[in-house]
This record gives sequence, C-alpha cells and structure tokens, in this order.
Amino acid sequence: MFNFDAFVALLPRLAVSLPITLLLAVVSMAIALVLGMALAVVRFLKVPVLNQVAIAYISFFRGIPTVVQLFLIYFGLPQLIPSMSNLDAMGAAIIGFSLKEASYLAEIFRASLASVDRGQYEAGIASGLTATEVYRRVILPQAIHNAVPATGNIFISLLKETSVVFVLGLVDMFAEAKLEASATGYYFQTYLVVGLAYWLLVVAYTWFQGRVERVLDRPYTR
Repeated sequence: MFNFDAFVALLPRLAVSLPITLLLAVVSMAIALVLGMALAVVRFLKVPVLNQVAIAYISFFRGIPTVVQLFLIYFGLPQLIPSMSNLDAMGAAIIGFSLKEASYLAEIFRASLASVDRGQYEAGIASGLTATEVYRRVILPQAIHNAVPATGNIFISLLKETSVVFVLGLVDMFAEAKLEASATGYYFQTYLVVGLAYWLLVVAYTWFQGRVERVLDRPYTR
C-alpha cells in the first residue's frame, strides 16, 4: 500500500543530499567542457601525434562502462600512482565523470566546428582578419550555437549518471533513497520520490537551456 506520509517525509532527506548530486554534475561538466574543447581543436586541426592520442582517448572513455572507470580511478590509480593514495570518493567521481563526458563533448565540438562553412574562414582572412580573429569572431560563435543542444543533452545524461556514485560510498540522492528504502521498507514511494527529484532537475535545466538557446538565436533571426 502506498504510504503518503513516508513519501513526504523523504523529501527533506533528499534535499540534504541534493548538493552532492549538483556538485558532482556541475563541476564535472565544467572540467569536461574545457577538456572536450581542447580535444576537439586537436581533432579539428588534425595536430600530428596529438590527434592520434585524442582518438585513442575518445575511443577508450566512450567504450568503457562508467562504473568500471570509477573503480579504475578510485581503487586502481592509488596502486599505480602512490601519491594519489589520499584521493577521496568525491575527487575520484569528479575525475571519472569529467574524463568520460569530455570524450563525448570532444566529438560534439569537433562536429560543430566542422559545420561552419569553410568559406567564412577564407572570407575573414581575405578581409584582413588574422586566423585567430576569424575563429574568435566568426567560427567559434557559430560553433557554440550549433553545439548547445547536444551539449545540454550530455549534461542531462551526466546529471542522471551521478546516481552510480553510491558504488564509491558517496551518499547522493539515490544513495540516500536506497538507505531510506532499506530502513523503512517503502520501496515504491522512496524510489518514486528520487525519480521525481531527478525529473524536476532535468525539467529545470531544460527550461534554462531553452532560455540560453533563445539568446543565442537572436543574431540568426530576423
């Protein structure tokens, strides 16, 4: 039988663990954006040697399950690099998510750069701009505009994927729900609450992304 009181009582407990989920998602995404852009530039420009390294990196992190990557970093790296023996679960999770999401973002950003007509680069050079200025003023703004929808999908996936950090002992929203369900036996309402919490986070972010896209669309609308 559905217990509404247990449903309501769980809300403040999840609210306490919500910052852990958000911290993991936001910090990991910020790092992944920087790393992903660097990889994309290397791939787009086909930098010798680095391009091959980037291809191998992207293939590796896209091909291994997230939990395996987290275990490799949290349990494996300290054995390989003794100086990392003090790495905590939060740090390992952020490293793992950042490296994984960067591999997806790299391909999104590379495709966005390639989607801009090459003729615009040549026209910019012909008008007297330097290569750096052409990329900064012409290419990158259009590439960013094209990349926003897919980048938002990556963040939404990351937000939901943070639920696996319970395997490292971190108490995020999902881990809190597991503990509560085991203690009370109210499995349906407990997991329903945590499912709704993730859904509301996705809805809130989707609304925010829509606002960002409308702002970016302004130069392209008449």
